[in-house]
Amino acid sequence: MVDGVSRIACVRVETFAAAALERCEPALREQPLAVVIGAPPATRVVEANARARAGGVRPGLSDAEAVLRCPALVRRPASADAEAAARHALLDACLTVSPRLEDAAPGIVHVDLGGLRRLLGADTEIGRRLCRQARAVGLEARVGIATSRAAAGVAARVGPQVHAVAPATERAALGVVPLAMLEWPAELAATFTRWGLATLGDLAALPRHGVGARLGRAGLAAHDLAAGVDRAPFRPWTAPPFWEEAQGLEWEITTLPALVAVLTRVLERLCARLTAAHLVIDALEVRLALVSGGHHTRSVALAAPLAEPASIVALLALEIEAHPPPAAIVAVALSARVIPRRVAPSGLWQPPAPAPRDLATVLTRLTLLVGGTNVGTPVVVDSHCPDDYILAPFDGGAVAGDAAEPNADPTADPAARTSAGPLALRRLRPPRRVEVDTHDGRPTRVRDTLGLDAAVETCAGPWRLSGHWWDTNAWARDEWDVALSDGTLWRLSHDRLTSTWFLDALYD
Repeated sequence: MVDGVSRIACVRVETFAAAALERCEPALREQPLAVVIGAPPATRVVEANARARAGGVRPGLSDAEAVLRCPALVRRPASADAEAAARHALLDACLTVSPRLEDAAPGIVHVDLGGLRRLLGADTEIGRRLCRQARAVGLEARVGIATSRAAAGVAARVGPQVHAVAPATERAALGVVPLAMLEWPAELAATFTRWGLATLGDLAALPRHGVGARLGRAGLAAHDLAAGVDRAPFRPWTAPPFWEEAQGLEWEITTLPALVAVLTRVLERLCARLTAAHLVIDALEVRLALVSGGHHTRSVALAAPLAEPASIVALLALEIEAHPPPAAIVAVALSARVIPRRVAPSGLWQPPAPAPRDLATVLTRLTLLVGGTNVGTPVVVDSHCPDDYILAPFDGGAVAGDAAEPNADPTADPAARTSAGPLALRRLRPPRRVEVDTHDGRPTRVRDTLGLDAAVETCAGPWRLSGHWWDTNAWARDEWDVALSDGTLWRLSHDRLTSTWFLDALYD
């Protein structure tokens, strides 16, 4: 048992070297595939997918013998870049389920499930979620769940795709697993056969100190695995600040259309990882390995964070076309600087926020039309002057109508907040100029050029406002609320500096 850990999931991708290549070329999943290393005639198989194993192909075979056993076999050289990218992709997928992971080996991730049951449900539901997240980044995984990493690792190898072992039955569940179903060093497997051991239960029943005295550290590790015991501490994995995806090529690329096709595949895999982690690309660097042994590097800073491959590939193509590499290309690597995907706030009855790229395009066009100083977000100035505001840079983070009242109490009764009455004040912008008759300084009749001619039946006011009296922008006004003889309620404003009257607002 590991201190502080209650349940562990082991996420395992079988035949990982082949799965990494299938992730780069999805069509290989439908064919028998062998991953080979070495130069002819010393080429040998290091990994084979399920279709190739069904045809008799096994790691360690020579290339010629593998083709003889499976004539339809497709061979691909081992790719360290593809395996590294797939390894990070699996970690990224698991990170969307739990914040505490351990990178155990290529294709094997241990996931701490502590505290997830109340959020995500039972162990089997969490296991299915892990499988879905792995599939989203192009990998097929098996998941075993137990109270130790050793037991979870065995459960991920046997049984259904999601194999959750109950805490009280782990010893019995592990005891019936045949030793032949696990991968052992050849010398260790031969020793187990000589001893007559057939299952993990047979191995776990032996005295641990006796196994260690005869087989050393390898024997102790095997005994701990059979007993489902963890001895090493849990080493949490931390996500890197840059997200990378790479792919080696079996041929040399000399034209831009061929390079764009490769960039599209690599970027689609990278964007799938980012989408699963709710991230977007803020800046991107492409590193092209050249046949001459050098590298050609270009960087692209995006006007708005994106996670759509088509738009980013178009920008990369323009950048590479403007600065072409000096030699043929043999490998491609992308490194992205990412930021969290920001959810634009919106109300239930409001339209969805525009895509960042479309919003950036509209802002650019508006800036070209009216100038940068005339585009922005209006911010009310802290003064008593009506319509006093400034333009702040627009970031798309706020949507009108979503903000609560500045001094509203969220716990207050809604009926209490609306007890002032049903009237709403509709401002007229620009205010309409009118002629007003007065008696003893109070309005008595209102006329304008649009046909309004009504007597003031009652009025309230004045409310006197003024400001900036110390400079040339001085202003002073009186405001009146008036009820006219035609049944309407208005707010009048009197500019005391110019002695003019305006209809400033209408009460609805």
